[in-house]
Amino acid sequence: VDYQREASLTQELLGELEVKNILLRFKLWEMDTLDALKDFITKNKDKKIILKILQDREHIEDLGLLRKDLHKIFSALREDVALFEIGSTINRAKWGFFSAAEYLKFYQVAYDLKKSEFGNITLIGSGVIDFEFYYTVHTLFNFCKCKYDGIASLLYVDRRGAPENTQLGFTLTDKIALLSTMVWLSPKTKQNLYITETNWPISGTAPYAPTSEHECVSEEVYSDFMLRYYLLAFASQQVNSVSWHQLIASGYGLIDNREAINKREAFHVFKYMVQILKDSQFLRLDIKRDYYILQVWVDEQLLQIHWSLKETSLKNEDFFEVYSKTGEKIEDETITIGSAPIYIFITKEVGEKINCL
Repeated sequence: VDYQREASLTQELLGELEVKNILLRFKLWEMDTLDALKDFITKNKDKKIILKILQDREHIEDLGLLRKDLHKIFSALREDVALFEIGSTINRAKWGFFSAAEYLKFYQVAYDLKKSEFGNITLIGSGVIDFEFYYTVHTLFNFCKCKYDGIASLLYVDRRGAPENTQLGFTLTDKIALLSTMVWLSPKTKQNLYITETNWPISGTAPYAPTSEHECVSEEVYSDFMLRYYLLAFASQQVNSVSWHQLIASGYGLIDNREAINKREAFHVFKYMVQILKDSQFLRLDIKRDYYILQVWVDEQLLQIHWSLKETSLKNEDFFEVYSKTGEKIEDETITIGSAPIYIFITKEVGEKINCL
């Protein structure tokens, strides 16, 4: 009964967001829930589904058991799952793997099954969390007789604050570029890159936040950072998809379920982002003195998305149609440009002239 209620709620929320791509997690130590997973996936046949298969130590040590359970999963879901992500968070011992070499043996089982019986499935792997690409190198350059159909990365940047902040001199954009270059250079994989997990922890949600309060941010900043992460990944033109972790989670989700189902501001920001950008065409990203302008072409109209790391202002021109990050129209004569991205639609006549230049 609880599962049915949760599944129904999730289905309703996915419908409201109008997403066409979802990532689901499946625990190998809960094989008894496979039928329930298949039922949920069947109800979402209209969506592209990534299934992240999570490991435990038993399946890492017993590759025969792993093969048996992966065979069941592939047999049940091969027709409805677009991508199977094999393993996750391989560079954290608490998730089961003690080395990248162990992960490669684990992944090899899935790859051998694909080669022998499930030629139509798509496998992605590597699954390194954070900016620890030396582990990624091991999964991409080795003597393992296996290949990936794409690379999965859990590219968190939350401990550095804003996605534009640097770590060892690398912003989010730089990290994506470096990772993408590694993928292109590797003989082990097709040139596909999927960010299958990222988020920011939310202040005041202990013990549900996955980090200390020091790394947590307010709900408002959380929604700003989330949107900017997506915009920067989109502007990179090097990422196939970004999966936000996650829809419902008290400490870091779009929805807080501690006392009731509470849609955070980020839920509405995500919804408007999907609504506006789902069929958009990237044009360019301009950055000057910490001021960002992302330009896209959507519905035969030029759209500029502005944000700034240092708060400033912009005149609301007659040929502007301006909306907040949640889709509320802004008609003030002066627009405040800061942490929260602002959507500025340029009237078609002006936009067509600009686009031709």
